[in-house]
Amino acid sequence: MTGPAVPFREIVLKVHSRCDLACDHCYVYEHADQSWRTRPKAISDHVVSRTARRLAEHARTHALPSVTVILHGGEPLLAGPARLRRVCEEFTSALAGIAELDLRIHTNGLQLSPRYLDLFDEFDVKVGISLDGDRAANDRHRRYADGRSSHPLVLKAVELLRQERYRHLDLGLLCTVDIANDPVAVLDALTGLEPPLIDFLLPHATWDEPPPRPDGSPTAYAEWLLTIFDRWQEQGRPVPVRLFSSVLSTLSGGPSLTESLGLAPTDLVVVETDGQLEQVDSLKSAYEGAAATGFDVFTHSFDEVAAHPGVRARQLGLAGVSETCRRCPVVRSCGGGLYTHRYRPGDGFDNPSVYCADLAALIRGIEDRTAAATESPAVRDPDELLAAQQDLTRTLLAALHGGLGGSGGEVWESAWALAAELEADPAGQEGLDLVLAHPYTRTWLLDALEAVRAGRPVHGPPVERLAATVAAAAVHAGLDLAVPVVHRDGRLFLPTLGEVRIGGAEETGTAVVRAEGEGFAVRAEGGSVLHIARGAGEGPQWSPVRRVAEAGPVRVADGPGPGPVHVLDDLDPYRSCFDTPAAERLSPQAADAWSVSLAQAWELLAEAVPEQAAEAAAVLTTFTPLTTSTPLADGPPVQAGRPGYGALGIAAAGDAQALAVALLRGFRRAKLRALAEVADLYASDGSWDHRMPWQEEGEEPVPFSRLLSETYERVGLGLFAPQFLSGVPQALDLIEEAAETTVDGKQLLAAMRKEINGTHGTSGRNGRKTATESAAVR
Repeated sequence: MTGPAVPFREIVLKVHSRCDLACDHCYVYEHADQSWRTRPKAISDHVVSRTARRLAEHARTHALPSVTVILHGGEPLLAGPARLRRVCEEFTSALAGIAELDLRIHTNGLQLSPRYLDLFDEFDVKVGISLDGDRAANDRHRRYADGRSSHPLVLKAVELLRQERYRHLDLGLLCTVDIANDPVAVLDALTGLEPPLIDFLLPHATWDEPPPRPDGSPTAYAEWLLTIFDRWQEQGRPVPVRLFSSVLSTLSGGPSLTESLGLAPTDLVVVETDGQLEQVDSLKSAYEGAAATGFDVFTHSFDEVAAHPGVRARQLGLAGVSETCRRCPVVRSCGGGLYTHRYRPGDGFDNPSVYCADLAALIRGIEDRTAAATESPAVRDPDELLAAQQDLTRTLLAALHGGLGGSGGEVWESAWALAAELEADPAGQEGLDLVLAHPYTRTWLLDALEAVRAGRPVHGPPVERLAATVAAAAVHAGLDLAVPVVHRDGRLFLPTLGEVRIGGAEETGTAVVRAEGEGFAVRAEGGSVLHIARGAGEGPQWSPVRRVAEAGPVRVADGPGPGPVHVLDDLDPYRSCFDTPAAERLSPQAADAWSVSLAQAWELLAEAVPEQAAEAAAVLTTFTPLTTSTPLADGPPVQAGRPGYGALGIAAAGDAQALAVALLRGFRRAKLRALAEVADLYASDGSWDHRMPWQEEGEEPVPFSRLLSETYERVGLGLFAPQFLSGVPQALDLIEEAAETTVDGKQLLAAMRKEINGTHGTSGRNGRKTATESAAVR
């Protein structure tokens, strides 16, 4: 084995193995593993030095940008300032020039004083303090051996850390849950101290030693935490709570933010005071020796520890949890719970968490309470999706401007300044929005940004496109704004308008475009002026972007004005963004035939699926003919390609039914991709595979993204041609039960069920009639 699947980025360094409190819930002293009795009280200089060198070696081998060292115990402050200084110096020196060092210390706070904090300030050591709430809650477990309260001294430590000179060192408060405590009083006591973070931890327990449940409720801990959550929401979320933030993150498709939840692989190793290398400390709750690896810093590297079966087991993600957990829809959020909490004598850790019911209830409770606020409106409202896509395009344009950093030259800077002038005028802003909404604007921006991010020089057409965009926007707005635009090979293309031919086929130069009456004028460098009137048809010097009629043949646009409803774009240089090459400029006869087929297809859709047809007609503004016209079994080729929302590359077919299916398929594909660009529909981590109900025997399972996309497509198609609904109810059930589905994904699922229900009176779950039971599908 050449190295760990996941390198260690965090080490817990036990600098002292004794404590000045006698907390009865402590996993170190009160649980199964009592190995602390045989270890040195304090870490030696030799162990510190050797550990620092091992960590530096590991960071260098894996090119880690940063590593975290947590000083722990027992109570780490009992090591004393001199020993802690030695630790800080050794690790700072060893990691210098290799990786950024993040030093932290977790303490009960009793010994904290300016003497320690001045040392921590010198080495930027962040401080986390354990506090279980108000005095009644804290003193339930965190007492001295003689029973005295620790609460006053802990508060004193917290107040000291809150002083302005030390506030930057404050990591926050760590609270162990006890359901015997008043949850509201606990939260109020903690938030009243204004920490930067609160971390709630479930008390360590296993199936052999389960957590106390005084009233017998299997979800008592969830209920306690949800009461805290409600109070936290009521207070306006004044302080980040790691547990809640992690659940909210994973519900939205993001990562877990804590070791106790989620499927992120472990990247932590523990170094005991004698130099022994161990797994995560909480394993001491399971059984004697559960955390041991048999390795030490003197004879073993961190890579060797990472290869230990116990460590590997916690780096497997979904494969590392029990079969029960793998089938659970909340596994992304809970991750099977803390590894320690899965232990049961006889079958080890291959179990759900002893808090399984609590974790499921907590996650679902948080989702129920926040779904409405966290759902993306783009999933529910087509207009919001269009607005989000427009915002994304403008964001990409700003990113390109920033990425060029002045390297676009005078051509770009001049066009950028003119764009600002347009923006200052309401009509100009509307015109610019219209052109930026053109799908091939997105293709241009993505291509140019890709070059910038790859470090390639960006010049020529990618830079010149901005001026053409501004010129077209000014023409649409009717603003008297002179916009210099580069023409190449005798051609000047204005997005959404058409192509002007200037001079010879090999001539390149600059022309000035200016709105003029009902049209616009183009003045070439030589002084000649070409006037393009509204409604001008095809000519030797002008080829308009054609509008496609709702029915009947193609008609030429009436000139500059509101954006086209449907256009046949066989001119835009950025239309070649599909897998199949785009066709060259169509003849008038070919364009007429293409438009007739399209109009007939729209009529079929409007009759069969009026709501979908209306939305698709509003969105699919731009059609680009492709070079192939070979029909597929269930419709002609259709491709969403790489443009912005609203363009399809499509090969016209004489059969209106096949073209209608193709339009619907293209619309569903384009919409799902557009949604995925602005909303988190599913989590992309993990290694889930799903078998789609319509797959042939022997076909490999597919990722969730494909299950979702094909199901979404089939729902839309099935409303037009019911044979496509075969297998869809089962697929919807799979999506509902899938761990990858986020809050927005569930909203989309509900929309799909509603679509089927509204058209066929079907729903698929909870005792209601399914699509496969409907006469339409039979």
